[in-house]
Amino acid sequence: MVFEEKMIMNGEPDDDPLESVRQKCEEAEHCVHTRERLEQCETRVGSRSSTEEDCTEELFDFLHARDHCVAHKLFHSVK
Repeated sequence: MVFEEKMIMNGEPDDDPLESVRQKCEEAEHCVHTRERLEQCETRVGSRSSTEEDCTEELFDFLHARDHCVAHKLFHSVK
């Protein structure tokens, strides 16, 4: 509870290492490829008026690729 009170009083830190590592990892080759597949799926599904298709698989593939990259880089920047 003390931590939550400090966050309310002080706000969140501006330089969250997780967010900066995620952004860098999203620019990696494999993440770019999976993001493109996700965006293609979203475009395809969004262009149809009636479809049962969703982009869950593509979203999970992208998140898995990004988190795999993050896992290898994040703890080097944590104090």
